Amino acid sequence: MRNIKKGLGVLALAGFFGALSFTAGSVYAGQEDDKIENGIYIGEINVGGMTAAEAKAAIADHVNNLQSAMFTLETASGSLEVSAQELGVFCQDDSVVEEAMEVCKGGSLIKRYTDKKDLEQGELTFDISLDVDQYVVSAFLEEKSEALNQSAVDNGLVRENGAFRFIEGKPGVQVNVPASVEAIASYISEQWEGGDASLELVAEVVEPRGSRDELSKITDLLGGFSTNYRTSSAGRCTNIAVAAGKINGTLLYPGEEFSVYATIGPLEASNGYELAGSYENGQTVDSYGGGVCQVSTTLYNAVILAELDITQRSNHSMIVTYVQPSMDAAIAGDYKDLRFVNNYDTPIYIEGYTVGKDLFFNIFGAETRPSNRQISYVSEVISQDDPPTQYVGTGDPAGTMNTVQGKHTGYVARLWKVVTVDGVEQSREQFNKSTYKASPKIVNVGTASPDPNISAMIGEALASGDEAAIQAAVANAAAVAASANPVQPQGEPVPQ
Repeated sequence: MRNIKKGLGVLALAGFFGALSFTAGSVYAGQEDDKIENGIYIGEINVGGMTAAEAKAAIADHVNNLQSAMFTLETASGSLEVSAQELGVFCQDDSVVEEAMEVCKGGSLIKRYTDKKDLEQGELTFDISLDVDQYVVSAFLEEKSEALNQSAVDNGLVRENGAFRFIEGKPGVQVNVPASVEAIASYISEQWEGGDASLELVAEVVEPRGSRDELSKITDLLGGFSTNYRTSSAGRCTNIAVAAGKINGTLLYPGEEFSVYATIGPLEASNGYELAGSYENGQTVDSYGGGVCQVSTTLYNAVILAELDITQRSNHSMIVTYVQPSMDAAIAGDYKDLRFVNNYDTPIYIEGYTVGKDLFFNIFGAETRPSNRQISYVSEVISQDDPPTQYVGTGDPAGTMNTVQGKHTGYVARLWKVVTVDGVEQSREQFNKSTYKASPKIVNVGTASPDPNISAMIGEALASGDEAAIQAAVANAAAVAASANPVQPQGEPVPQ
């Protein structure tokens, strides 16, 4: 693009050929030692008297010097700074040098004469075409725009005294990366003058989800369930209350999936959890968050009564006592989780709370199922494995016995979903099937005795595996130990 800084002279066609002073030998042939006419600029660079190679090098130096310029990218929620180098600013095309070389040398006699007169009137300037690497700009904005984005705070509900209260949210701001890339590229190529600059990114307002009208439809109890944990330790009680509190108040919109583990985790002390018993590899061990499986189990039963779509559920490795077989839902890291999807056309609200040592979960929404249709779930044990007691010899004193693990009966069970209409059964379908491992009662038996006959007797009983023989041998050893160490009578007090 050519630009004359002063006005062009008006050519008088009648005097044109008389004034023409070019010779045929001056026609531009592109020789390497040709130089650009004086008075010609490319952007701010005076390229007059330069060869094509020198002009291209000068442009490269100029663009390189521009790389340190800083851009302030702004939105209503904040701003960030980036250098021209980080945006990948470059010279789009250096063919402008060839255009500059042709002034007064290339083209027709009339063009060359016009070029000469233009230069006599003032400096001739060609624009530098600058651009940005749009892939680089896009990657930069994808990485950095999170600092400018503001998540919308969704409208919400809180359930108080048996009624819902609407909580108003707040709009958010989201940078539109593709549109912002286009805006930056357009500014660099058309408006930028080479120095530090500020420009607005394209950002969009993100409206909060859940309008007052939409959330007002949550009025009906779709499913509810409760369990008791009266025999739980203090740590387990704490864990149940903490996990229930993290789930309470959840709004799940149509088509959304809910993950119990993602909501209540991580199961760490820093997240409010305490040590309590839990199952691990068929054993009961203390771990942070022990007891949260009762939370997922109670929620599971409320969810299936609401007939939400279950997308992931695992039974425990061993049977639990707070629900019937196949009615449980275990949580273990991210490989055992309870997940479900809101398959209703309206949002649902999950309520979870504890009263005393009872845990409650309720699913609220807009009921669409017929009022005369009822569902229930029936547990059926298919098979049972009752393991024997295991007696293990230890170095404890002979005559002692210590139970180190209680017995867990193994089961194979299934859960039936039963649908009735006006009290008449319409269908009975298997809903899930669960297998629970058997785990024996383990009793440590002391064998250490100064009398090798006693140790041998207990050892033989253990080898036989006969429970009655083991019990008799231990009782005999205990009696021998007692007779060898009789209780001594206390003497009379010494008179003072």
